[in-house]
Amino acid sequence: MVPCHLERLISRIGEIEEKFGSRRVSSLEERKTNVDSSSEATPFEDLIKEYAQKYQIDHCLAKKLIEVESNFNPDAVSPRGAMGLMQLMPQTCQDLGVKDPFDERENLEGGMRYLRGLLNQFGSLPLALAAYNAGPSRVKEYGGIPPFPETQRFVKKVIGG
Repeated sequence: MVPCHLERLISRIGEIEEKFGSRRVSSLEERKTNVDSSSEATPFEDLIKEYAQKYQIDHCLAKKLIEVESNFNPDAVSPRGAMGLMQLMPQTCQDLGVKDPFDERENLEGGMRYLRGLLNQFGSLPLALAAYNAGPSRVKEYGGIPPFPETQRFVKKVIGG
């Protein structure tokens, strides 16, 4: 498995080579194996990619969000009651039609759909992430990222790496 930033770089190199007619390495798969074959895939890699693609979310962003939220633990429960990989709150589950938040597929699909809705609503990744963490009403109330240390740390962790 190639780290996300290298995968994007390799893909971009391929686009440039294709545009200008250069072909040093024949395929993206060959490039990937030449970069770092020792990198491990994250748990649920295929599902994360599937739902990230379905909801037009960068899969590296999705992976980082899941890492920050649950550290890839599908059974995670926060002190406030958020559940599963993407730490969905009970009301959010109900709104999204997620019946079993501990089911990886349901949780990932619901979480990605929720994030896509927030991205569409707020038009900004930092604001969408703040809304994911603190709730959309808090982002509207404060006219931006709320002044809560937890939310500010969350946004920085997901975006900043």
